[in-house]
Amino acid sequence: MAARDPPPATSYAPPAVPSGVRLLLTIPFAFFLPELVFGFWVWVLVAATQVATPLLQGWVMYVSLTSFLISLMFFLSYLLGFYNRFESWRVLDSLYHGTTAILYMSAAVLQAHETIMSESKSVKNYYINTAASFFAFITTLLYILHAFSIYYH
Repeated sequence: MAARDPPPATSYAPPAVPSGVRLLLTIPFAFFLPELVFGFWVWVLVAATQVATPLLQGWVMYVSLTSFLISLMFFLSYLLGFYNRFESWRVLDSLYHGTTAILYMSAAVLQAHETIMSESKSVKNYYINTAASFFAFITTLLYILHAFSIYYH
């Protein structure tokens, strides 16, 4: 029987995270600012309405505000280089953005339902809820794109 040679050693190193302004121009990190801006608009617009159903819009506020704060912490950790201390930063980032995408989808659907319900009550609240629904769905899409792109990066 012939002895087999061991397979060649392969090492995989994840791509380096750019620093400075290049961070904002590199996929998947370029999604951070739009996630923060659109997420900010969701909770500001929901807060600007007369909350007719606190349970629905309370969930929208919780998801959007919590996601905004945690995404801001992730963004600052990338800017300040804290991610270098951990080997599994990509997995954590992908899991966070994937989970947040699911939660944001539920919040966007509830916000769209509230928009439909507010159509006959107040025109002003209807327009504000429409804008909040639009931004919630855009933010959901951004979180989905970020989750997949960081996983495959």
